Amino acid sequence: MHGLGGIGKTTLALHYAHRHRGDYSLIWWINAGSPDEIETSLTSLTHTLVPDWATTAGREAQVAWAMQWLAWHPGWLLVYDNVEDPDDLAAYTGALHQGHHLATSRRTTGWPDSAPTLTLGNLDPDDATALLCRLVFKETSPTPRQQAEARALAAELGYFPLAIKQAGAYLAQNRGISLDSYRRRLDTKLAKTAHGTDTERTLARIWNVTLHTLEEADPLAVEVLHTAAWLAPDDIPHSLLTPPGTDPDDVAEAVGTLAAYSMVTDTGATLSIHRLVQTVLRSAQNTDDTQLSRHLEGRDRAERAVLHSLAPLPAQDTAAEEQWDTLTPHLVALAGTRQAEHHDSPLTSLYEIAGHRLHQQGHTARAIPLREATLAQCEQTLGDTHPHTLDCRNNLASAYSAAGDLQRAVPLYEATLAQYEQTLGDTHPHTLNCRNNLASAYYTAGDLQRAIPLLEATLAQYEQTLGDTHPSTLRCRNNLASSYESAGNLGRAIPLYEATLTQREQALGDTHPDTLQSRSNLAYAYKAAGDLGRAIRLHEVALAQREQVLGDTHPDTLTSRNNLASSYNAAGDLGRAIPLYEATLTQREQVLGDTHPDTLNSRNNLAIAYHAAGDLQRAIPLLEASLAQCEQVLGDTHPDTLNGRINVAGAYTAAGKLDRAIPLLEAALAQCEQALGDAHLHTLTSRNNLASAYKAAGDLGRAIPLYEATLTQYEQVLGDTHPNTLDGRNNLAYAYKAAGDLGRAVPLYEATLAQYEQTLGDTHPNTLTSRNNLASAYMAAGDLQRALPLYETTRAQCEQVLGDTHPHTLQCRNSLAGAYYAAGDLRRAIPLLEATLAQCEQALGDTHPLTLNSRINLAVVHHAAGDLRRAIPLLEATLAQCEQILGDTHPHTLQCRDNLANARRQAEAVQHGSTATSATEAVPQKPATAD
Repeated sequence: MHGLGGIGKTTLALHYAHRHRGDYSLIWWINAGSPDEIETSLTSLTHTLVPDWATTAGREAQVAWAMQWLAWHPGWLLVYDNVEDPDDLAAYTGALHQGHHLATSRRTTGWPDSAPTLTLGNLDPDDATALLCRLVFKETSPTPRQQAEARALAAELGYFPLAIKQAGAYLAQNRGISLDSYRRRLDTKLAKTAHGTDTERTLARIWNVTLHTLEEADPLAVEVLHTAAWLAPDDIPHSLLTPPGTDPDDVAEAVGTLAAYSMVTDTGATLSIHRLVQTVLRSAQNTDDTQLSRHLEGRDRAERAVLHSLAPLPAQDTAAEEQWDTLTPHLVALAGTRQAEHHDSPLTSLYEIAGHRLHQQGHTARAIPLREATLAQCEQTLGDTHPHTLDCRNNLASAYSAAGDLQRAVPLYEATLAQYEQTLGDTHPHTLNCRNNLASAYYTAGDLQRAIPLLEATLAQYEQTLGDTHPSTLRCRNNLASSYESAGNLGRAIPLYEATLTQREQALGDTHPDTLQSRSNLAYAYKAAGDLGRAIRLHEVALAQREQVLGDTHPDTLTSRNNLASSYNAAGDLGRAIPLYEATLTQREQVLGDTHPDTLNSRNNLAIAYHAAGDLQRAIPLLEASLAQCEQVLGDTHPDTLNGRINVAGAYTAAGKLDRAIPLLEAALAQCEQALGDAHLHTLTSRNNLASAYKAAGDLGRAIPLYEATLTQYEQVLGDTHPNTLDGRNNLAYAYKAAGDLGRAVPLYEATLAQYEQTLGDTHPNTLTSRNNLASAYMAAGDLQRALPLYETTRAQCEQVLGDTHPHTLQCRNSLAGAYYAAGDLRRAIPLLEATLAQCEQALGDTHPLTLNSRINLAVVHHAAGDLRRAIPLLEATLAQCEQILGDTHPHTLQCRDNLANARRQAEAVQHGSTATSATEAVPQKPATAD
């Protein structure tokens, strides 16, 4: 339900919840003004259901428990009140399907198309009048004159529900004031409430009348109201509104008075205040001198209250951690409304601590307002170039970078670095640290041309200033190796990783966290180089050491587990990869929380493994949920969000859902170009994948020019022999082949294979794929004398390097059988396809796309051999599986349907004594490309 603030959305949602309370096993009210508030409401659910466990668990674990409970139990209703950003709900509506979600919001746009919406407007004049009379006169029937006065007042209030509620509450408390007298008093306030929206002006006039009355009757209630105006709108503890020396019972009575006037909602231990009330009370423009003083004093009381509650807390204490979690939303609210005239805010140190805590919890984006406030305070009190000011500026840039806001991060790093150099000198440790951070931001932005030279220069300065084995020197050396790896220069990356690992072992010890990180990074580089044997062994060693030194659930241990699963996946060992991914995701959800960036990464990796296993029914929903959470936590244009969007589109393409894939890829490409720039790696990947989707849709007129443009950019940005450049060249050759332009496809395949062999080695998986694709091109050109030996060589190498059941091996074996078929050698084609199908079923499962493709190929070869009794049942069974798993319009489904129709026609012709033709469909070829 959406509409103006105060229109009655919350009241209607509450009415629905009460009316249908017997229809749900659980109804839970969630304050949804921010992601933090949603999490706080979920922790309250955990405290309600498992209070003993919740008292000892951390905030993230409590949120994860609530999510798991909701995922496992049906029949609940979650009411999200005052949603500020529809994307904040995506992580919950996307992951929780066993109950109902009801949201109220002032936002009219941004809601999913699948979500039914209800727009609430102002009340009908008769309904508004009836509501006002009911509030004022209770059970007493109004006289005709009172009804007329109520109608006139309702019209004056614009039939706005919250305004009518406020006025009715005031008049009910002050029965001696007539409706007409109240309406005339509103007119006298018009000049003082000329600013703001129509709604704000109306409410300001009402509240001015109410506040003037309360000033005389209950001054403490006015103080409480002005204090609450500066805090987060929901879950304000009464303790924050009770200054030292004030009787808590007096504050409770004051809160009761405010609730009676409908200024706040009191829940006992906490209260909530309407956002419009806060908006008006925070605006000094709508106040007289007395209220202006209240306005400023309210801000000061709010700051002192939070300071009094947090400043004395001990560092390592569970109760203190809970207090910090409870009050952090109020700190964020104060930071976001800081006043220029507050030069010496007592909260600066608390802003800094809260920002650091949110950053450690993986909620860096939410820490940005706190770090901005900290920096502003330092600039005002310490000056623009004070070392602490520079450190705060560096930290804010780090927060922007972690949140994916590189447009603000990079310029701030650059400016801060210049100030460090001028103030502290060129080789001061803080200067070097900022330079390293700037290079890392360039790296994240995909600007390796600036990142690598800066890292090389910074490393030289670290070595000269701090020594060859200082931890900062080793860290910079590790970052430089990572940049070389991203640039595809494994010849420089791997030796540097190896040297860094050796130095860390000598300087820090064999099990120091930095040493373990180096070992993990080296294993990852081995994987990139195609040396999966060394990569897996080293990842297994690193994981065992992290489990022993750091514990089973330490974030670094979980990273090692994720990396090992990634290597298993690369080796085609999905039987070990998927369970390890699943276990790692569960642990990250429990330890880090459901929306921590590492958790999001784990969820994305598991979905990609499901995709690799051909399980698109699990892959697509998980990718969609992961993308929704990235949008919520990291923002719409964060690199990880954009990459998630590309992955979802890739899964749609694999599922044959090109009507969903192409628009998503087009939108993702536009966002990548705008947010990351035209030459960022994500932009190039998005452009390449869009070309692949066009190709899959048969639109080669758009696919080929886009492939060509992307290849040119790969060559310019990454160099002629970068793996991505080679993959782009391979994809372009594949498109030429699909267009029947073998005159361009074959030479390009040959040149690409030579470069793969030279750059990655003769047996790298990408080299083997390229060799398989070249053989496919030879066969398409009818050159079986070159195709068959190359297929046979590639199959032998795949079996030796990747193993007998790796997907690449199975694909190569399938392609070789197709070549035997094309050569008319069915005696070798049929046994090879039968063996390949059996291995696909065993290694990949009965419904993997490669299994289905092998089954189609075997049926077609049986058809070609005249064995229709085996071909037709096999095609019928396979078609049913294709329709169920891949969908009615997937290419495999269409191909299978065509082959089955041909086989049935031939069987019918045989039955009627007609001359039968051989199978009209060639064995489907599906070269494994780097799309």
